[in-house]
Amino acid sequence: MKGSVLLVGLVSAVSLLSPVGQAEASEKFITIGTGGQTGVYYVAGQSICRFVNRGGDEHSIKCNAPASGGGVANVNGLKSGEYNFGIMQSDHQYKALEGVAPFQNSTPMEDIRAVFSLQSEVFTILARKDAGINSFEDLKGKRVNIGNPGSGQRDTFEQIMDAKAWQPSVFKLVSDLKPAEQASAMSDNNIDAMSYFVGHPNGAIQEASTTTDAVLVPVTGPEIDKLLAERAYFTKATIPGGMYRGNPEPTESIGGKAVLSTTADTDPELVYQLVKSVFDNLDRFKRLHPAFKDLDESEMIKVGLSAPLHEGAARYYKERGWI
Repeated sequence: MKGSVLLVGLVSAVSLLSPVGQAEASEKFITIGTGGQTGVYYVAGQSICRFVNRGGDEHSIKCNAPASGGGVANVNGLKSGEYNFGIMQSDHQYKALEGVAPFQNSTPMEDIRAVFSLQSEVFTILARKDAGINSFEDLKGKRVNIGNPGSGQRDTFEQIMDAKAWQPSVFKLVSDLKPAEQASAMSDNNIDAMSYFVGHPNGAIQEASTTTDAVLVPVTGPEIDKLLAERAYFTKATIPGGMYRGNPEPTESIGGKAVLSTTADTDPELVYQLVKSVFDNLDRFKRLHPAFKDLDESEMIKVGLSAPLHEGAARYYKERGWI
């Protein structure tokens, strides 16, 4: 019996020193905060992890990209350490850095760092055709989903409401549905309009416009022009015509860039390997979603980056001669 115990102990000790045991001990794990499963953030996070995980034998990094509440939630996830990386709107990266709404109740996040930007995004309003909504002003008195707390769509919607001096009481109903819940709510006639800050084409918008006669609503006017002038992280944006059923003409709105962020404390080698995994496979990456097809290296390392660049990302860009 005593000999069996000694043998078991010896086997255990040898296994700890074996190459397999050493490999498992050296594995590193990263988690990317994304968004709802119907949105481009989720696809982007999954796509990044796909290429990181392909190179696991070389760098021993494993990547996971779970669904999350969206950009604001991802900032908070970076702060808490729940996520190593988070995808967010460029304005949320800036607001976190400066400590302004919706992050005004915490100290400025001076350690937030940019990694690269992704697809362009457009603040999108889709309304049931029978609701008679042809402009943002027509949302008054209607049943409107402004987005779940922690999402970029909700933060942007509330900024527009502030610009117009609107209170929630101007609507007949305000709902806070998640992106995946909006299309069915429209088709069931539980809401008149849904909102999304998203890259196009988008699955939720396609579903809603296929199951319901729906129109894209322009987000324009003097208050919007003033908002654009005061908030440099927003730009004029257009949803191309013909992208969704029943909407042959382009629709004007406001937009920005989706960006991948991290913190200054993140191991530079982890950031370097993630960046290398994406840019060494960018042509393949661009084929994983239609919103990625126009991604360009020269823009991804500069446009929309409203926080300092992480040193691990900068190392790769310098190696490529891009900065």
